[in-house]
Amino acid sequence: MNLRQIEYAVAVADAEHFTRAAEACHTVQSALSHQIARLEDELGAPLFERTSRRVRLTPAGRAFLPAARQLLHDAQRVRDEVAAATGQIRGSLSVSVISALNSPDTVALLADFHRRHPRVDIRLNSGMSEVMLVDVREHRVDVAFVGLWSGEEITGLNTRLLCDEALVALLPPSHPLAMRPQLDLQMLAAERWVDYRSGSAARRQTDEAFARAGIERRVSFEIDHTALLERIVRQGLAVGMMPAGSATELNGLVAVPVRDAPTRRVYCVWARQPTPAAQAFVELVIAATEKTA
Repeated sequence: MNLRQIEYAVAVADAEHFTRAAEACHTVQSALSHQIARLEDELGAPLFERTSRRVRLTPAGRAFLPAARQLLHDAQRVRDEVAAATGQIRGSLSVSVISALNSPDTVALLADFHRRHPRVDIRLNSGMSEVMLVDVREHRVDVAFVGLWSGEEITGLNTRLLCDEALVALLPPSHPLAMRPQLDLQMLAAERWVDYRSGSAARRQTDEAFARAGIERRVSFEIDHTALLERIVRQGLAVGMMPAGSATELNGLVAVPVRDAPTRRVYCVWARQPTPAAQAFVELVIAATEKTA
């Protein structure tokens, strides 16, 4: 068993396809398939179920994958730690952010990081908090900025609480409630709602608030990105909620405080044993948030 075989197997698990995995690993499919076959022989069990349309992990493959990711992460960290000992921060840095993130300015932080450490390959993407937490635990992402409802715990990761932020009602200017100085959940209960997908961390914020108040509501539109929520509200199809800092930046919409609104907690999260690049970026994040505190 060697690291290249493990890298190939993880790439197939991520792509669920041998050809795409070979392309990602910059090799030909025959070589990748041969190495995975040798790995399976050594392990004494098949890792993948192969069909004409896709590739799926077997039970043995599902047991193999977390340890394989950890092994690849540790191997890369060894290389990066040695480089850091000679004064070089290199390798890669993968950052994920929620779509409704007003502060800190992750793009500005990444630009500062790049100026300091130009040899690090930087990647940035956005997503849902619950997915990003798994990605950090499984070393697909180095650092993530997530938003959770106040009762939710984060386990197995380093965390830095960045802010507590109340959600506000987001309404089109023509809405009858848009002129009110303040609302409450009962006043909004009869409206059509746009919210994040059921079960997501972002959705639980509002679901928990309505449940605590003993109020039912109707969610007609389920989305996974703030931009779509904004468009639906702008067309008058539904009302929604957003963090106050993000809502105030939307021209042409009205953000109204809600007396019993849920509160979102924004965290920076990273692995218990970060790479030197991840640690250096987290230090920039902490320094930036301490300046604005």
